[in-house]
Order: sequence, then C-alpha cells, then structure tokens
Amino acid sequence: MSAAVLEMNARASAAERLADFARVTTDDVDEAAEEIGRIFCPHDLKPAQARADGFSARHNCAAFDGFSINYVAYGGSVGIDPGCLERFFLVQIPLTGTAHIRAGMTELDAAPERTASLLSPTIPTRMMWRDCAQAILLLDRRMVEQRAAALSGRAAGAVEFDPVIDLEAPAGQALRRSLAELMLLAERLGPSGRLSATAMADWRELLLDHLLNGQRHGLSDAIATFSGRAERLPRVLRAARDHLAGNAGEPLDLAQLACASGIGIRALQLGFRRHFGQSISEMLLDMRLAALHARLAQGSPDASITDIAFDLGFTHLGRMAGAYREKFGETPSATLRRRMS
Repeated sequence: MSAAVLEMNARASAAERLADFARVTTDDVDEAAEEIGRIFCPHDLKPAQARADGFSARHNCAAFDGFSINYVAYGGSVGIDPGCLERFFLVQIPLTGTAHIRAGMTELDAAPERTASLLSPTIPTRMMWRDCAQAILLLDRRMVEQRAAALSGRAAGAVEFDPVIDLEAPAGQALRRSLAELMLLAERLGPSGRLSATAMADWRELLLDHLLNGQRHGLSDAIATFSGRAERLPRVLRAARDHLAGNAGEPLDLAQLACASGIGIRALQLGFRRHFGQSISEMLLDMRLAALHARLAQGSPDASITDIAFDLGFTHLGRMAGAYREKFGETPSATLRRRMS
C-alpha cells in the first residue's frame, strides 16, 4: 500500500480532509442540500429518521482545471437523490462508514478499502449514506466525453461507466492511490497554492487514463479496437494502424501503407471497414483530430490553430474545423479558450 494511501487512511479516522478548503459546515438539512447542491448539482437530501437528530454535513473542495478533489461527510443516515448529474462524473471512495448506491439498474454497497463508485452524468442515481465520509473526484463531463471520442474514433457523446469500482483489484488500487496523492497534494499546496500548467495537464491525463482505460464503460470495446489492443485484430491490420499513426502528419500513401502491412491495398481497405468500421482515410482523420484536440487542450495563449493544424497534416482549414466540431461538439478555438480560462 502506498504512503499516500496509508496517510489518507490514518487521517480519515481522526478528522476531515481538505480542512483548509471548507465550503459547507452545517447541522441543518435544508442548508446542506442548498449549499452542497450549488457545488455539485441540485438534489433531495433526507435523513432516514423523521427528526434530523445527529445530522451533520461537511464539504471541502479543492478545484483544479477540469476536475476537483472533495471531502464530503454526513453524520447519521442520509438519503441523497441527485437524479442525473448532467455536468460531471463522480468517483466516490469511502473513507469511513458505508453507502448503499443505486445507479440505473445497478446496486452496490460502498465501503472503505473494498468498494467505491463511479457515477455517470446520464444515469439516475440514489444513495443512502450511513455516517459516511468519502473522497470524491469530480471530472468535467465534456473533458471525459471528448477524450473518449479521441480514443474510440467515435463522435463525442454520452459515456456510461460500470458504477462498481473494486478497490481490491489492480485498477481500483491504482485509482485509489492517485486520489490519495491528489488529496495530499492539494492539502500541501493549500488554497493559495497553484499547480503549474504542466503538472495540471499530467494530472488530467492520469485521471482520464484511470477512468477510460481502467474502468469498464460503453466505449471500452471501441477504444480497444481503435487503439489496436483488441485480441481479435489481425496482425497485419495492427501493423497498418501503427504505420498510419506514426505517419499521421504525412499525406496518405496507400501503396506504402499496404507495403508496411504486407497485404494488398484492396484487402487492407476491406480489413479496415470490417474490423474498425471505418475507411483508412476516416481513421487518419480521426487520428489527426485527436492530436489537434490534445495540442489545443494544453495550448499556450499564443498558440496558432492554423500552424498546429498544418503541422498535423490538415490542408483545408474549413473542412478541418467542420470535422472537429462534429467530433468534439465545439470549435478548435473554443477548446483553446476553455483551457486558457
């Protein structure tokens, strides 16, 4: 177990986490629902008992670019009904107490060191927390969906995860370690501290990788196929895709691509359609769009969209902009502005 996880466990039983980032501290149910609802989303909050004896609420939040790490604790047994979260994904890792969660048709019991939850914005959720405190990672919905689009070759759209995170499995352990490290980092920085742009980008990449490659979701198979990881993918197509990715900034040369993969052009074209569900040129466009999105998402204020686009092999800026909007749901300039704001 990592030092960060051990330190988080030690602190969890003694006091709340992120104490310098306090946003809500109250024993009033209505106030808790209103104030925490402003930070997350509007929701119904009801103590299990007719009277709210023993109720308390605490929410501490350290916000970053595209994500936040939170400590949320409720005293007593509390029913929470947010419906659909709409704007974000939530990873909830119990520190103390337990929580019974229903996400869509799936029910789970979350408990420290055993089971955590991942709530998707389009799946209705209801929860019952029992003297529970959780470390909660909030991830911007658009950021997750755009990265899933880049990885899967699909247009940006809803991504729905398996809500059950097994904290005893390798992927669950890795996610838990990262959240423990992020919480410790926030506490050490304090409210006035700032992460560098490079460190912020590294954290976004790590958290997106945990979710999209470590937790099962509706695009998992598409990502595995598009990235060439699927076992059923023939070796020659894997070689062709790797060659295409390595030369994505160059003009498409089908003869060279066929030579690199060891099969004829027609067989290669049919293979891409059958196994990737795309033509070779469509996959190349997706690769270039994904690279453009990644560059813009980490762009500096003086970044030139035109220069980046030409560097990645785009020759017609109008068609590029239209394809980008169709895939990511916004213009290239909107992506650049959002990352700089």
